[in-house]
Amino acid sequence: MTSFSRDEWAVILGGSSGFGLATARKLSAHGMSVCVVHRDRRGAMPRIEQAFDEIRSHGGGFIALNLDALSPDGVTSTLDALRTAMGPTGRVKALLHSIAFGNLKPIAPPVSRTDDAHETPILMDDEDIARTIYSMGSSLLTWVQRLHSQGLFAADARVFGLTSEGNAVSWKGYAAVAAAKVALESLSRAIAVEFGPHGIRSNILQPGVTDTPALRLIPGSGAMADHALKRNPLGRLTLPEDVANVLYLMCLPEAAWINGALLRIDGGEHIAA
Repeated sequence: MTSFSRDEWAVILGGSSGFGLATARKLSAHGMSVCVVHRDRRGAMPRIEQAFDEIRSHGGGFIALNLDALSPDGVTSTLDALRTAMGPTGRVKALLHSIAFGNLKPIAPPVSRTDDAHETPILMDDEDIARTIYSMGSSLLTWVQRLHSQGLFAADARVFGLTSEGNAVSWKGYAAVAAAKVALESLSRAIAVEFGPHGIRSNILQPGVTDTPALRLIPGSGAMADHALKRNPLGRLTLPEDVANVLYLMCLPEAAWINGALLRIDGGEHIAA
């Protein structure tokens, strides 16, 4: 059963794996057309194209753009391609910011060194932090502003960002990403208030620990996943499909009154000791 019309489009920033790809699959299966923006090397494309073929098989509109969603040229190219694909009646129903491009360097050197063979790690600097905050945080506002200024949003549009438990606790190597997530959450609240009169709802989704390519880059992610699995009341880790299911529900008319919220999608992981 379809829930959306083909004139309703989802723009997914970072849609070739993890949460973004799961969301593209879910929304396309329920009738929404999809624009995926991703940045991948040529060697990864056979796997990615196989997933995209599945989305195409649902029969809706679909475009995939392998470019830099964080550059001015990338944004402009995407909007031009999107406008052409949507035609005169299509509009953006959903925008998902799922960009995972952050710096995971430490911010402090080790207290002591007993092995001179080990090099002192390269530490995070201001440029690393600024780039990460824009990539994984404030670029959400860039996309909302550009889509709105060009009249591409639907009258009832839904904007989503993704955060994590690292917004409130400190994980080694996660300082810049954590700062980006806090910025993302703050901007989402501001979007909810200031773009609300324009028919745009903005919410943040906080998945539990999920085995994605982005998670595997975090130092100590294996131990983090083991701990989450042991404490989760439902006995498993969060899946990308769990998040896609909630995002789908959040796009339905019945969810129109949810605005400016942070929704945890973790099976109760955050309340378990």
